[in-house]
Amino acid sequence: MEQPRIDLWLKHVCLVKHRADATDACRGGHVKLNGNSVKPATTVRVDDVVELTEPRYRKVVVLAIPAKQVAKEEARAMYRDETPPPEPAQARGRNVEREAGAGRPTKRERRETDRWRGRS
Repeated sequence: MEQPRIDLWLKHVCLVKHRADATDACRGGHVKLNGNSVKPATTVRVDDVVELTEPRYRKVVVLAIPAKQVAKEEARAMYRDETPPPEPAQARGRNVEREAGAGRPTKRERRETDRWRGRS
């Protein structure tokens, strides 16, 4: 079987919605294969470690390589997710929840909240 490109593999196992998104992520340096930034045409093999940094950090190990697009249930069995659990908001020193009656957030507080939610 021919080894697939990383952008095709990301699409086939449903880690990205569109192949173009995977291609853009590779070109932008948001995809690493075994610790190295990769181009979209890089081939993927079983037991490779793939790290995605956009929109949130994910680390997966390739368990199988599908020949074509598969159902989401099957796709989730094609990789092992080794993403560490996210830190709680309190441990990061951010107070996400505002007190009732605390008034309208300042511009700085709004920007911090947007950054925390991944909107910036």
